[in-house]
Amino acid sequence: MKKEIPLSVPNLDIETLENLRECIESGWVSTGGRFIAEFEEKTAKYVGVSEAVAMQSGTAALHTALRVLGVQSGDEVIVPTLTFIAAVNPVIYMGASPVFMDCDDTLCLDAEKLEQFCEEECDLVEDELRNRRTGNKVAAVIPVHVFGNLCDMERIMEVAQKYHLKVLEDATEALGSYYKKGRYAGCFAGTIGDMGAYSFNANKIITTGGGGMLVSNNKKLLNHARYLGVQAKNDTLYFVHDEVGYNYRMLNLQAALGVSQLDQLETFIKTKIDNYNRYKKRLNQAEGLRILEFNDESRTNHWFYSLLVGEETFGESRNQLMHRLIDEGIQCRPVWKLIHTQRPYLDCQAYKIEKAVDYAEHILNLPCSTNLTEEEVAYVCDRIQMK
Repeated sequence: MKKEIPLSVPNLDIETLENLRECIESGWVSTGGRFIAEFEEKTAKYVGVSEAVAMQSGTAALHTALRVLGVQSGDEVIVPTLTFIAAVNPVIYMGASPVFMDCDDTLCLDAEKLEQFCEEECDLVEDELRNRRTGNKVAAVIPVHVFGNLCDMERIMEVAQKYHLKVLEDATEALGSYYKKGRYAGCFAGTIGDMGAYSFNANKIITTGGGGMLVSNNKKLLNHARYLGVQAKNDTLYFVHDEVGYNYRMLNLQAALGVSQLDQLETFIKTKIDNYNRYKKRLNQAEGLRILEFNDESRTNHWFYSLLVGEETFGESRNQLMHRLIDEGIQCRPVWKLIHTQRPYLDCQAYKIEKAVDYAEHILNLPCSTNLTEEEVAYVCDRIQMK
């Protein structure tokens, strides 16, 4: 009998209704209310920073972070090509230009090529990195912790410090991932660079329906971000505004969901890891299939699972397998189309993109919801192997 198995859906507890009821009964359903501050405090405590700022979305968090980090029109920002486009669009919002970087075997930004680009394609002039090709200032780098896997932040931070780059960690997929070894042992994704951003979109490991969060160990940056997110309002009575701000504040209704969801995060991560291991045990035995590993020097949240499909040995291409599974009710998807090949970014510089091309052609993301059962994992594996 055909089963319908979604790719990644929210896992909401009925107890959340109590928080939502309080919002409705009190009338605090918009950008004020106690749950916003509580969600900020709980998130900051969980990841080990002093403060956090709740935002309307992960994209809003990234945009605001670029603004407070001082990225200006005409600057360049180094970004990965293998990521969701929301990690890159805020660069354009600022009037800056992206420079696209390849991925390594974790699917995250290649730290070695990042250093090569800074050394071979740029000059350090009066504490500013200048792109020789364009003459523009290279102001920042956005490492994205893809699918919850962790970038080589030790190497990235060394390069950033050497070349005076601001570091904005896109941890929108990596809430709960942390390093177990090295200089940043015990540090969570998003807490190492100048600022970090999380997302609580409906398909993330915890959700507020939408919403995001900014974290940093720099209170001045966070205070500026908080100010900009409420339309840069200086005086709530006389409506005085000293900067152009944004309507980027999280809703109290969203935060009410987040407070409840954050309490379940570690349980969700355990489920993610258990199901990943079940997929790995079954599918790695099949010729032409391999579940990509997560970084073994970190505890990752295992947000999305990546199946590498080798057409010649498996007997089906990635796309053939994907459409067969979709026809059978199993939702799955290819990894994102590389951003440097997308129409808005065709004229932007792309540096030695190689591995990302291969991974983009062969990766299939499998169902990974936090309420996915052991039986459903087995069913997906059975259907994959029934060529």
